[in-house]
Amino acid sequence: MKFSNQLIYWYLQNDRDLPWRKTRNPYFIWLSEIMLQQTRVHQGLSYYNTFTKEFPKVFDLANANESKVLKLWQGLGYYSRARNLHYSAKYIANELNGKFPSTYEEIKKLKGVGDYTASAISSICFDEPQAVVDGNVYRVLARYFGIKTPINSSAGIKEFKELAQTLIDKSQPGTHNQAIMDFGALHCKPHNPLCETCPFNTSCVALQTKKIKELPVKEKKIKVRKRYFNYLVFVSDDNKTMLSERKGKGIWQGLYQFPLIESEKSISKEELCLELETKGESVEGIVLFNQKEIVHKLSHQHLYTKFWIVKKDEVLKNQVDWQTIEKYPVPILIANFLKNFNPLNGYF
Repeated sequence: MKFSNQLIYWYLQNDRDLPWRKTRNPYFIWLSEIMLQQTRVHQGLSYYNTFTKEFPKVFDLANANESKVLKLWQGLGYYSRARNLHYSAKYIANELNGKFPSTYEEIKKLKGVGDYTASAISSICFDEPQAVVDGNVYRVLARYFGIKTPINSSAGIKEFKELAQTLIDKSQPGTHNQAIMDFGALHCKPHNPLCETCPFNTSCVALQTKKIKELPVKEKKIKVRKRYFNYLVFVSDDNKTMLSERKGKGIWQGLYQFPLIESEKSISKEELCLELETKGESVEGIVLFNQKEIVHKLSHQHLYTKFWIVKKDEVLKNQVDWQTIEKYPVPILIANFLKNFNPLNGYF
């Protein structure tokens, strides 16, 4: 209890002024927690404000089309979060008559919700003493208690959850959880933690044993896969291009993209032309837009990307007018390209 008391005392003096801290409405807490998975607060804040303005109630989100949801999510990454959010909103609206589940076990049944999110919502909104364990919490506990078990191992996940559960203040679980998350984000930071002014600096094992930089321990990452993307940006005389929705279960499902040729290595203009010939595609000209490959880094893969501007008499398949292209949800990789590309610049 002493640990929790010190933590909450620190939090009451240092808590961040965030919009989701001013409500116990589970819909808004749910939105914020899903958005902040794998995302920093300063990045997620504008998305949260946009979503709550556009979809003030769960029924509004449920009734929106997926393309609009993905467009508003554009740039936040990990798009399965948005699709799961939309799916669960429809379930809450249609199957539960808009009433958000009120227990940890019921919340955890929502698509895209795991232990952490269910713990956060149930503790903050319904005072259920369920301890949250995220990256910030792993770091605080590993350092304070000197735990060397890898945080991304099965044993580590179990050990840290059980420890966090013993520490939670059952009289104010929501405040405790928000306190430890904020403490990890603002004070016990991954790099350059504020040890000198830390309220735990006389009892922190990592500080006493000079192992701050060594904790928490993480098992070696999965090998990063390299992929080579060649986007064909068709430009026709009647101001049309080609855009289609990504299908299947891979990255960016439901987002739109230019025709894509994926190669085993970086390819030249001659190699690309040969590839188009084998596909029976006739074009008037090809120009490479970015002379240096754009490296787009995802969690387990790096995409080495080239945008090829392709001149064509007319676009017959999946045609889109350049003036309307901004309404389509696209990966941030393509969104950044579109900011710098003008089809009227005359590339040929």
